Amino acid sequence: MLIEFSVANYRSIGDKQVLSLVPASKQKEHSENILQKGKHQALNAVAIYGANASGKSNLLKAMSMLEKLINFSARSSSTTKLPYDPFLLREDWINKPTFFELVFLIAEDRYRYGVEFNQNEIVSEWLFRKSVGREVNLFQRSQDTIDVSSGFKGSSKTIDAAIEATRDNALFLSTCDMLNIEEAKKILHWFQKYIIIDGLNTENEAIKTISLWDDEEYRQKIKEYFTSLNFGIIDLDITTQDLDLSGLPEQIPNEFKNFLINKLTGAKKYTVYSTHRIYDSQCQETKNVQTWELGRNESPGTQKAFELSGPILWALMNGGILIIDEIEGKLHPIMTIHTINMFLNNQTNPNHAQLIFATHDTNLLSYAKLRRDQIYFTEKNNWEATEFYSLSDFIYMGKNNAISEKERPDTDKEKRYFEGRYGAIPVLGNFNPVQLKSNGKER
Repeated sequence: MLIEFSVANYRSIGDKQVLSLVPASKQKEHSENILQKGKHQALNAVAIYGANASGKSNLLKAMSMLEKLINFSARSSSTTKLPYDPFLLREDWINKPTFFELVFLIAEDRYRYGVEFNQNEIVSEWLFRKSVGREVNLFQRSQDTIDVSSGFKGSSKTIDAAIEATRDNALFLSTCDMLNIEEAKKILHWFQKYIIIDGLNTENEAIKTISLWDDEEYRQKIKEYFTSLNFGIIDLDITTQDLDLSGLPEQIPNEFKNFLINKLTGAKKYTVYSTHRIYDSQCQETKNVQTWELGRNESPGTQKAFELSGPILWALMNGGILIIDEIEGKLHPIMTIHTINMFLNNQTNPNHAQLIFATHDTNLLSYAKLRRDQIYFTEKNNWEATEFYSLSDFIYMGKNNAISEKERPDTDKEKRYFEGRYGAIPVLGNFNPVQLKSNGKER
């Protein structure tokens, strides 16, 4: 379960910003949207709104970058550059490290893991665990000095080997996982539930859906989910065949052709088919059906629904964290709401999966059953750095800057957002195109 993510000095994000999934106090609406594990609570979904170029995608990219850094750090070479992409619009920030920190729950243990890095080295790294009582320091790193406490689970001999093996540009946590240290393995296993998707480019997600197809339980769930969307599709099927390498172009150099043949021999080609009913001349159903390739004959929205069905159902069935940028891309608003509601409904989300998504779809402010603390906004400040804030933190000011009231749960959030009351909308300037004569000269 994800509790909090923090980031600083990454792309458009300057000063430290925090995305918190901890429920705000004194908010009573939609209490069913709160996940409970032991004494810990977290929200089951968060929506992020903001103008174009306000930093929504950069927040999600930061979450993705931390996951990639953890999973691939120890496997890279000593010359590999770190993914350092700092905020460039303030003097001397190019010399500051990027900061990522994640707070999450495994069983009933709360972990806080963080890292600071520049292009060439890990500047600092830390891991804390809280089970009962106070937070316990498991390890802290300052460049090439790594201090590990007795609370970090693993043999002391192997931990010493991990300290010795950790390169300047590699994470100690990832190195510990490579050496099978128990606590590190547990944390890396948690990150397998961390799924990040670009909602405008979901073609690669079809691989996840197809990979689940061989499992009978997943196959049935994918069919049920897909037919529930009412595309008129009554069945799905996936066929496999060996990849035909005999038709490689003649102009490909033999050396490269042989490489491809060695690499792809045994690879499979997958084709997805959808089945529709056939109707008679009186528009009544017949027993006949029409089957065709999903990728050729169905709409982009239908194809996206198939591509996302695997990751969505996997997250729901395994209690994963699904992060989607531009969730509404190619989808009708009702389909988007349907997807979100699967995470908000305890019956379809019994395993405490979480959904974090960026969107421009303002219909969700009115029709998705989101709490105020589940709605975040991103906005650039006066020095063009991204800041994000929750609607639950939004306060109306009265006369003489006195606090008037917080936003009420029953207000028309979509209307107020369009009115600019929450900020995080485009502020457009005047545009007067030059009028030209037919000969191209200005009038």
